[in-house]
Amino acid sequence: MEYYTWILTFHIMAVMSWMAMLFYQPRLYVYHTENKDKKDFVDVVKIQELKMYKYIGIPAMWATIISGIVILYLNPVLLSSETGGWMYAKLFFVFFLIVYSYSLGYYRKKLERNDYERSGKFFRAYNEVPTILALLVVAYVITKTFSILFTSITLVIGSYIVYKVFKQKEK
Repeated sequence: MEYYTWILTFHIMAVMSWMAMLFYQPRLYVYHTENKDKKDFVDVVKIQELKMYKYIGIPAMWATIISGIVILYLNPVLLSSETGGWMYAKLFFVFFLIVYSYSLGYYRKKLERNDYERSGKFFRAYNEVPTILALLVVAYVITKTFSILFTSITLVIGSYIVYKVFKQKEK
């Protein structure tokens, strides 16, 4: 336990780096798809997409996962039934953040090949997903509780926001 707070500090910094990628990568995809006719611009954005994803996001995700496993190993009470299940709820939504991360890699590869399957509008809406998931994860960690009401309200409001962004009229 001597190193627990150092590992926790590393975990928090890894999460921050991972979230930076999750928040910014879809924004790059918006720029990429909405400027696909500007080859020089797209070439620069492709480099940014690659570096953000491969050299920041994925290593930060794995640093988060590994340090999180170490934290759970060192402090197994976090998984006990006495905690009210908040850690299981957190891990459930972290799983979706991991899936989301790999989906960004899938879209990055498609855009790298100039396969414009999705629009800028789609990526604007898709960009809201990690914010909703992160809100839930952070709320569970801070409150150390799981609330089905809070979770439901957050998911409904988040879904509405994604819907409204997706349905926005083009300018």
